[in-house]
Amino acid sequence: MRICIVVEGCYPYAVGGVSSWVHSIIQSFSEHEFMIVTIIPDHSQRGKFVYTLPDNVTEVHELYLQDTDWGRRRRGRIKRTEYNALRSLLLDQRIDWETLINFFQKKRPSLNSLLMGEDFLHAVEEFYQLNYSQVVFSDFLWMMRSIYLPLFFTLKMKLPEADLYHCLSTGYAGVLGSVAKYLYGCPLMISEHGIYTREREEELVKAKWVQGLYKNVWIHQFRKMSRLAYDRADLVTSLYEEARLLQIELDCPEEKTLVTPNGIRVEDFQDIPGRTEEDEGWINVGAVLRLTPIKDVKSMIQAFGFAKEREPALKLWIMGPWEEGDQYAQDCFELVEDMGLQDDVVFTGRINVKEYLGRMDMTILTSISEGQPLTILESFAAHRPVIATDVGNCRGLIMGEGDGFGAAGIVTHIMNLEEISQAILYLAHRPEDRRKMGEAGYQRVSAKYRSEQMYETYQRIYKDFFQKERDRNRQTAGVS
Repeated sequence: MRICIVVEGCYPYAVGGVSSWVHSIIQSFSEHEFMIVTIIPDHSQRGKFVYTLPDNVTEVHELYLQDTDWGRRRRGRIKRTEYNALRSLLLDQRIDWETLINFFQKKRPSLNSLLMGEDFLHAVEEFYQLNYSQVVFSDFLWMMRSIYLPLFFTLKMKLPEADLYHCLSTGYAGVLGSVAKYLYGCPLMISEHGIYTREREEELVKAKWVQGLYKNVWIHQFRKMSRLAYDRADLVTSLYEEARLLQIELDCPEEKTLVTPNGIRVEDFQDIPGRTEEDEGWINVGAVLRLTPIKDVKSMIQAFGFAKEREPALKLWIMGPWEEGDQYAQDCFELVEDMGLQDDVVFTGRINVKEYLGRMDMTILTSISEGQPLTILESFAAHRPVIATDVGNCRGLIMGEGDGFGAAGIVTHIMNLEEISQAILYLAHRPEDRRKMGEAGYQRVSAKYRSEQMYETYQRIYKDFFQKERDRNRQTAGVS
């Protein structure tokens, strides 16, 4: 079976939970042929893979959301049906996605001409008068152009044909999957590790690059795209029950939803190296993550610094990559210096987590948004307790969901420096509690979050799609 994986902003350009999940799925189903459609900001990342692609990956296609418009120039107005479809999109009134897909896929319009043309202007004017007439129109018009350019690039992309499209989010990836289903009649599956729409809302609320009412327009845009994906998908999976309920709240039909928890190879963490001479006298706190704002590494460093004032033996290991010249990473380095923690905080860069986890006394995750973090499961497999903020499924993983194993760490509120520092101190001063919590985590991951269970679930899903597609092809052949 030819499976097309559609991802945005991760595999194969960046490491992280979703990327490692995609890589493991492809490796585990060597009998299938995989194609990758990957969405990135611009050409500067082209081909800069950090993963060696498995042999069963036969094609990689890139979509640049901030691309140069290579479409042919066209003059004149678009057809009335096409204008009505464009208008329905902007006004979010029974959006005619079929006409829009046909327009962008078959006519291949120049996006510059479209966005600067009369038709788009008139549709924006109507939307503006109905909803946002209190702001300056010229600013509003340019904002609408910036919103719709990446969506139009997405609708215009030429896609490879596959037996199944498997999108790892809604958003632009979900739009691509919906376009493919319309063009080729192939099944569409969406597996959300985090709820895309909610994550974009959280980012926009905090964003400084977009202000005031314009935040609402962007948020509404992402909701429109997610509704399209949920409507066209044959199956929508999530990692835990609360996420499934949120998908339903965001207009995903309940009958399409399915919970498919993450899983890891627990046995890979059984004989990992333990503490070294370097660790003698230290209480090691480990954080396995990328240095990005969503992980809120700054709060972690600050909370650690407060705990360090009361327990000098503490040492923080921040284990994960960052991009050269990245401003957030630089801010984190400077924060460590400003707090005088240069000897107490170690930035390892990209590492093999199995070489470090055994040296840690606990691990920590202070994210402002998560799904079901693999780093927590890996810590459990290494018998290590976890401190994590109450986001995504972190509480469910740490406290259990009625499984009887007990607490495997401590849950805190996001950005609450006092709570986080107190949690570090609590575990630092109670080695027996660390041991008990680490054992509870190990029992939980062994019982409920093994990779074998996850792969069996996806094997059944892929097999079911394959059988349905084969039956559909036989019926089509019989009719013809």
